[in-house]
Amino acid sequence: MEGYKNASKHIAVLAFPFGTHAVPLLNITRQLSDACPDTMFSFLSTQQSNNSTFSKNHDKIKPFNVWDGLPEGYSFRGNPHEPVDYFLKAVPGSFIKAIDAVVSETGKPVDCLITDAFYAFGADIADELNIPWVAVWLSGPRALFLHLQTDVIRQHVGINSPEDKPLDFPEFSGIRVTDLPNGIASGDIDAPLPALLHKMGVSLSRATAIVANSYEDLDNTVVNMLKLRFSMFLNVGPFNLVSISSSTVDDSHGCLDWVSKHEAASVVYISFGSLITPPPHELQALCEALEECEFPFLWSLRGNPEKQLPQGFLERTGSKGKIVPWAPQQQILEHPSVGVFVSHGGWNSVLESINGCVPMICRPFFGDQQLNTRTVDVVWGFGLGLEGGTLTKEGAKKALKLILCSQEGKKMREKMKVQKELVCKAVKPNGSSVENFKTLVKLLQHLPPS
Repeated sequence: MEGYKNASKHIAVLAFPFGTHAVPLLNITRQLSDACPDTMFSFLSTQQSNNSTFSKNHDKIKPFNVWDGLPEGYSFRGNPHEPVDYFLKAVPGSFIKAIDAVVSETGKPVDCLITDAFYAFGADIADELNIPWVAVWLSGPRALFLHLQTDVIRQHVGINSPEDKPLDFPEFSGIRVTDLPNGIASGDIDAPLPALLHKMGVSLSRATAIVANSYEDLDNTVVNMLKLRFSMFLNVGPFNLVSISSSTVDDSHGCLDWVSKHEAASVVYISFGSLITPPPHELQALCEALEECEFPFLWSLRGNPEKQLPQGFLERTGSKGKIVPWAPQQQILEHPSVGVFVSHGGWNSVLESINGCVPMICRPFFGDQQLNTRTVDVVWGFGLGLEGGTLTKEGAKKALKLILCSQEGKKMREKMKVQKELVCKAVKPNGSSVENFKTLVKLLQHLPPS
């Protein structure tokens, strides 16, 4: 770690160790490290998160472990919210302690704090250390705007009001109460994560800069509303398109070869992300729809397909389908043979589907996924939600046929092509995301020496 020890500046990066938060935050930290050669970065997350995020060491980025808050002898019983709640009960104390340990180990005080935007307490830690705070928002501009408006929304629509009640906000027509991220106006608003996000909405204006995983032309009106709110709001994404990865694509399961054997826009690609699998009856419904429609499909499925999918499904669909435990999603969605993406509607997946011009069928689960689904369907016209929000055989068949076989599906692809051109423009030299990234680098290069 020679480069780490000789650096003139020290930036601490505080990651949210759940879901798909730590990886994109590390990606942008790597980009910043390449652009700021005299700066060292300490990346603070839980041991479990660091072990899975850091596949290889980077000369000037060093992982440090933060306490996960779990009681001694804790064993995971299947509730995904439980470890999150324990972790959040330990912050910010766990991070303050870890920062002290990092400073004493490196001998270098921290010159700037970069955190996942979830961490409103970043403002207090940065104030205490008298350093700038840069918050990184990893989802879409709409979700961020709604979190900022939480108190207004609660006054306007109440808590747990009828789900189909529309949200009468400019630029948010078509968005209903049921589409809001959980904890804004429904569910247990005092639970640890909704409470954290409520504080974030209140505190984010204290950040020196807010960096977002999006680009200027996607939801441009909402982006401009955010720019009015903050002194520096920088879209520098999509992170996965901006970051130049030297590593070759991991396609150990031969997905791209398999997809190449099919006609243009004919393959159904299915992935519900790395965290959630739909319940058994919904998996059964999707399998029945795939069998009856007879479209070729590639399914990235966690766990054991033989146990999770209906008996005999693998044998009956062997000539039509391919099921793998992992797939290079970005490259698959860029492949011309892929015609539709069945997804959970996570933000990274939305960006990748736009980049590949592949319309989506979304089955959302939590967080911003329902909002993303409604936006993709009703606001942008890049895909479909499902009736009742869950997978049924008839609902899945109808959606698949509409996207793969009708004029409406073609229109979706045409709309997405326009947006794809705007993405490409944003990440080219002198594009808006590249210029915004340069602004961020300048901010970090002109930190006062500690």
